[in-house]
Amino acid sequence: MAMAKIKECNMQDCSYNMDNKCHTMAITVGEEDCASCDTYAHKSMRGGDMSMIAGVGACKVESCSHNQALECTMQNVQMGVHNNHADCMSFSHK
Repeated sequence: MAMAKIKECNMQDCSYNMDNKCHTMAITVGEEDCASCDTYAHKSMRGGDMSMIAGVGACKVESCSHNQALECTMQNVQMGVHNNHADCMSFSHK
């Protein structure tokens, strides 16, 4: 299984976001009920590596149809703003 890549991220105030791309090795998605980006860090804490495009290292949202053994089975995912925090916009209930 290949790691799902972050195709786009619209969370502009995240330290890993540059030009709507996530520049860290991998993110972790979720809690049990919310597909939030647990890797989000406010832009005041500059982070990331511009040579990298992030993947989904782990997904803890068991109710997502793309979650198989805590791994995301999608090829690409989109992250965005939902209720003032970063969420996986590719989330889909089982």
